[in-house]
Amino acid sequence: MVVQRHRSGGGARAACALAVVGVMAATAGCGGDRVGGDSAVADERGGADSLDAVRRAAEVLGGTVSGTGTGTVAGAGAGGVGGSARVRTSMQTAAGGTRVTIRGRGAYDFRRCAGRLEVVLPENAAGADGHRPITELLVPDALYMMNRGAGVPTDKWVRVDTTTLADGNLVTGGVTDPMVAAELLRGARQVEYVGQAVLAGVSVRHYRGVSDIGRAAREASPQSRGALVAATKGFRTRTVPFDAYLDEQGRLREVRHRFTFADEGPVAEVTSTMSLSDFGVPVSVRLPDDHDIYTGKIEER
Repeated sequence: MVVQRHRSGGGARAACALAVVGVMAATAGCGGDRVGGDSAVADERGGADSLDAVRRAAEVLGGTVSGTGTGTVAGAGAGGVGGSARVRTSMQTAAGGTRVTIRGRGAYDFRRCAGRLEVVLPENAAGADGHRPITELLVPDALYMMNRGAGVPTDKWVRVDTTTLADGNLVTGGVTDPMVAAELLRGARQVEYVGQAVLAGVSVRHYRGVSDIGRAAREASPQSRGALVAATKGFRTRTVPFDAYLDEQGRLREVRHRFTFADEGPVAEVTSTMSLSDFGVPVSVRLPDDHDIYTGKIEER
């Protein structure tokens, strides 16, 4: 299979460009200072440690640890409050005065690390004729896309090995893999408790901080480690500012990561937001058969 290659440093155009879905072009490489040392502000609710609460978000979603509350979630698995959830995503890229927003929705199983999302490109982002919604299947180390465009037949899937992407698919596919987004919080180095908030009628605790991709890769589960290790090799800085919102059970309800890229061209800022709701919903992910996967050349954009 021939796909666009993503190179680190000044040549990693696709990592910032969201080139897999053919949205726009921007140069890659990252700017900013690395932040060292852990610091945390105590969570005023029950004296729980803010840093620990944020770092445990992926485990809670995966149902491998109990949350901070007493409720249960259907299909969450024994001893946990995680499992599956409906997902809404938004990824906004700003570069050279141009803003492009890509939105997605679907469902994800955090125990199996598998999900299905429909990704909608903004009008005219892929040319005058627009673009049909892209179906994305997310599984460990791989991304499958239908309606990829760029010369790919509409009835064929494209498979991308996310461990070969310079950003580990944190931004390339137009959607940050929900589990990888949560796992990135394992690398939290600075966290402050901002206060209580309400999201979609749910009371949540708002945390703000900075995460280190390298630390997240070391602490990540085996299913997410490959993508995060790839990101450590392709990014020039390993720090990512975030805002995270956890409910009373310690479940991640929303997380917003802010990535900044800079090279010879204009600075590109990518804000990736993931929102979760309806925990316990059924999630069905069927991977395409080999004969349904496109193996030809993908047109350069």
